[in-house]
Amino acid sequence: MTNVLSADEALQRLVEGNRRFLEGKSRNAVFCPETLAKLADGQKPFATILGCSDSRVAPEIVFDAGLGELFIIRVAGNVVSPEIIGSLQYAAMHLETLLFVVLGHEGCGAVHAALDQIPHGTDQPSRVAALLRGITPGLAGLGPMDDADEGMRRAVEANVRWSMRQVRETPEGKQRAAEGRLKLVGAVYEIATGRVRWLEA
Repeated sequence: MTNVLSADEALQRLVEGNRRFLEGKSRNAVFCPETLAKLADGQKPFATILGCSDSRVAPEIVFDAGLGELFIIRVAGNVVSPEIIGSLQYAAMHLETLLFVVLGHEGCGAVHAALDQIPHGTDQPSRVAALLRGITPGLAGLGPMDDADEGMRRAVEANVRWSMRQVRETPEGKQRAAEGRLKLVGAVYEIATGRVRWLEA
């Protein structure tokens, strides 16, 4: 079974789903037994999303998508690790999704902690520190910022782009891009409004 949507069509579907969500017209409310029975036979998501674990950022709701429509990988700070890359590779090879989205969000606690770690070396539990080490390289070029809110906005976007770069630079990412089979886009979810802001390439 192959995806019938192109990567661009899949992206447009996400855009339209977020629009319905913002307008309070979400269509994804009830699942009948027949729908669930079909999903038991297998999945064919039209997009793969790497997002943050934050409880306020649920891609199925934000994009008004149903069960089986999105392959979602969530980890604090949308950090890229070998396990994450393996999950993305699975989505590409076995689920054949053509669209990959890195979804950050405003006010990300992991990004904030990583920002604080850079100048202050704030003491963190070892596993949290390891997580933050996956974020800090992407923030290195930001420089000093006078406005804390603007600095945080830039840091969240930089972290999304850093995750995208790591995905793009894997051997699989390079191969799929060369074959024209990879569309990778970045986005930031605005918690206060519900809007998904798509980042320029």
